Amino acid sequence: MAATVEELYRNYGILADAKEDLSKHKDAYQVILDGVKGGPKEKRLAAQFIPKFFSSFPEMADAAINAQLDLCEDEDVSIRRQAIKELPRFAAGENLPRVADILTQLLQTDDSAEFNQVNGALISIFKIDSRGTLGGLFSQILQGEDVVRERAIKFLSTKMKTMPDETMTKEVEEYIFIETKKVLEDVTGEEFVLLMRVLSGLKCLQTVSGRQQLVELVVEQAFLEQALNPTDTDGVDRLLQCTRQALPLFSKNVHSTRFVTYFCEHVLPNLSMLTCPVAQLDIQLEVLKLLAEMSPFCGDMDKLEANLMMLFEKLLEFMPLPPEEENGENAVSEEPKLQFSYVECLLFSFHQLGKKLPDFLIDKINAERLKDFKIRLQYFARGLQVYIRQLRVALQGKTGDALKTEENKIKVVALKITNNINVLIKDLFHNPPSYKSSVTLSWKPVQKTEAPVVLGETCLLCPADRNAHQERTCQQEKRFLHCQGGMHGKYTTLPVGNTVPPLATSPMSKEVGLEAAVPAALAEEETEVEGGSTEWALSTFSRHL
Repeated sequence: MAATVEELYRNYGILADAKEDLSKHKDAYQVILDGVKGGPKEKRLAAQFIPKFFSSFPEMADAAINAQLDLCEDEDVSIRRQAIKELPRFAAGENLPRVADILTQLLQTDDSAEFNQVNGALISIFKIDSRGTLGGLFSQILQGEDVVRERAIKFLSTKMKTMPDETMTKEVEEYIFIETKKVLEDVTGEEFVLLMRVLSGLKCLQTVSGRQQLVELVVEQAFLEQALNPTDTDGVDRLLQCTRQALPLFSKNVHSTRFVTYFCEHVLPNLSMLTCPVAQLDIQLEVLKLLAEMSPFCGDMDKLEANLMMLFEKLLEFMPLPPEEENGENAVSEEPKLQFSYVECLLFSFHQLGKKLPDFLIDKINAERLKDFKIRLQYFARGLQVYIRQLRVALQGKTGDALKTEENKIKVVALKITNNINVLIKDLFHNPPSYKSSVTLSWKPVQKTEAPVVLGETCLLCPADRNAHQERTCQQEKRFLHCQGGMHGKYTTLPVGNTVPPLATSPMSKEVGLEAAVPAALAEEETEVEGGSTEWALSTFSRHL
């Protein structure tokens, strides 16, 4: 039978006055529990009175929790909120995991205020008993409905990092690691990213051995033991997601060897056939960027020579031969395509792995192919000089807000790309090839310890005869511009065309101080570019974002 408001107040008074003799008044507490069967007023009072005396009637704990749970599911949102607000008061001893389980289920609410209240209640009981609260959360993640699972994982990924240090003991972190590994046996891509965020934030996994354990988890998820089907969108997406999660974990002590090997053996041979999992994503560039970022942390490889050969072959695909000359005139047989961002990634990866086999270009590549390679390098480097000079002129003297315009952001990125390629090509032109230079990839934050790089070194192009080269420079620039369609003509593959990442999503615009990216490249004395104009460079780079 439902209790009235008067009965609830009367029995509340009995319990409040009883003080130490509360256990003798079970009937009074039962009347309060019956309040959940009444109307809205009775339910609101019951939601407040039940938890107040809950601890005094342990033998009625189940009935009390069930009564409060009924209120948490009431049709009246105000009653639900009041009941949820009081739930942490039931979280004591063996009841806490059950309360945590109930609160986790309540995360499925679509009412934002109620959802925030559930979050607050979970945080409250987490501070009381973090281990017990996690038990309720993981129980629902492993066995609950999809929406509850999704929101419980998001709760873990967003709230764990805000918990007080005293609640995140070593034992608690180890429990999170063990339970998360169970969840990772069957996860979606989004869940995997969120759970890796949880694990990456655990103090117990900040050591070298801890990061290695995380890499092992990612390797299992990436299915690196299986061949890649380039037309399988889900498989490609899984590989990309896993690689992105592994990247921050790599270091000189935690190697990227298995990922780099997989990319060289299974991804690069199928680069042009990869199916893009995300609309408007340049899948080839994305893959090459990931490979470039991993390559500095690659350890000893079983098939180093074969992997270097694959990189070499792929590099040749993106480095065209110069147009043929007919009758001594600069006639163009076909417009060359210079995909600068692709080449930056491939050259950087080749440079990093080449350190492990420095004689590769001398001993493993025949003389004819090496000559062909150097001709391509020389032609590409000649084009770089045109762009670098145009970019330097366009950016000369600009600082502060002037560098933050979309137009100038593009040019800063393009300047970094062309400068990086310039430095790496110079290394390869040494005899024997050198692998000593260090560059920061164009989309990564600027390393302040890096020495400024001089952009105008002509020895890069033709080391045998600098004077002869200087005499040819103007003519070469004219020819190169002509190859690309002329000063104001068609220009299909300028660096920022389909190669530089869009600045709206590029880490460059957020992480890199734009002013820091320019001074070293602009420190050299300004040089006029014969046959070129700043306006042409501005319009061209803007048009091909």
